Amino acid sequence: QVQLVESGGGLVQAGGSLRLSCAVSRSIGNMLSMGWYRQAPGKQRELVAVISSGGTTNYADSVKGRFTISRDNAKNTVNLQMNSLKPEDTAVYYCKAVAVVGLIYNYWGQGTQVTVSS
Repeated sequence: QVQLVESGGGLVQAGGSLRLSCAVSRSIGNMLSMGWYRQAPGKQRELVAVISSGGTTNYADSVKGRFTISRDNAKNTVNLQMNSLKPEDTAVYYCKAVAVVGLIYNYWGQGTQVTVSS
């Protein structure tokens, strides 16, 4: 079983920055991908950013140019640097790991709350 623990959420004013971290209980070097998702009240969970094992990144249009995803294989962590935050970025942010061991396995963290005040 893979455990993911997010940290770094909090309350910030619009225009501010936060850095989220996801600590993974085992090596992420062989993970197919690592990603950040978010879910606002009354809305479906949506992709924010994803990074592949090869380092390729993909972002939701709404965060392009403001958010940066990175991974540190030596520390088994995935980070999300969020700049120029907007009230509409308010949500619970979840870390996800995708592993392939014959089958595809998806692992989720418990989430961390990000609140952006106007």
